[in-house]
Amino acid sequence: MANVAIITARGGSKRIPRKNIKLFRGKPIIAYSIETALASNLFDYVMVSTDDDEIANIAKSYGAQVPFIRSKQTSDDVTGTADVLIEVLTELQKIGKQFENACCIYPTAPFISTNSINNSYILLTENKFGSVFPVCPFSYPIQRALEINNAKTKMVNPENLNKRSQDLAPRYHDAGQFYWVNVQAFFKRKNIY
Repeated sequence: MANVAIITARGGSKRIPRKNIKLFRGKPIIAYSIETALASNLFDYVMVSTDDDEIANIAKSYGAQVPFIRSKQTSDDVTGTADVLIEVLTELQKIGKQFENACCIYPTAPFISTNSINNSYILLTENKFGSVFPVCPFSYPIQRALEINNAKTKMVNPENLNKRSQDLAPRYHDAGQFYWVNVQAFFKRKNIY
């Protein structure tokens, strides 16, 4: 099975400028994602999708490929991960690189582990899922969430006002580290979830 790791690292981050290459424990934060992908021994190709020459050079220095520069259309503030993956996988096909599975790894995931990538790959392939990604539980039941409007708070779900937090079912959120997709299923659905 041919697998590709796609590390998405645009240069124009707004909240934390240059976040993908900021130093974290002595090296650019993107280095952790590259090194983990390479160490997992799951990938035939580890690449970085970027619109930024400095990011590209750093990525190459840590062993990733940068076969092309990301388009302006997918390097803005509003383009989602799925659109970036569609562009990258399409461009890879144009240069003769076909993959059965792709793992989109975020460049700002320094705590990603080979164990989690390997275990999720097994989950993807053994169950023939279209996608697999890590999740985390919310720290407190979201069923007790509040909203603020004109300096007044009210419950989003007032029916949970008198329920004990331990009696509410746990809810989860995307861990924001990586997404495995079966490429064929992904092109049919055009979304990760």
